[in-house]
Amino acid sequence: MSFYRGGIGQWAWIFHRVTGVGVLLFLFIHILDTSLIMLGPAWYNRIILLYRNPVFGVMEIGLFAAVLYHALNGVRIILVDFWMEAVSWHKQIFWVEMTIFALVFIPVAWIMLGHIFR
Repeated sequence: MSFYRGGIGQWAWIFHRVTGVGVLLFLFIHILDTSLIMLGPAWYNRIILLYRNPVFGVMEIGLFAAVLYHALNGVRIILVDFWMEAVSWHKQIFWVEMTIFALVFIPVAWIMLGHIFR
């Protein structure tokens, strides 16, 4: 099948894997920083204070982008896997996915940026 031999399908596959690993790494870091409460409130508060840095705010926007893309692309994958006719429409479905991504991501990122720099 020529679906995964480059082009949109291959890039969607690569981005899906990268965003999945990124979300998994965030989950591990989140479990680690939350477990610091066992060392006492002072340790936990020091780590949480780091998250107020604008760099972490920008990373949070990246996390939102990764989760949103991964979820939308997951829906595209489900459509292609369970509806055989969708294989011939996978490029159009990808562009619909990216349109939905932009329509959701841009306003949310704008709001999140506003909170970062306040």
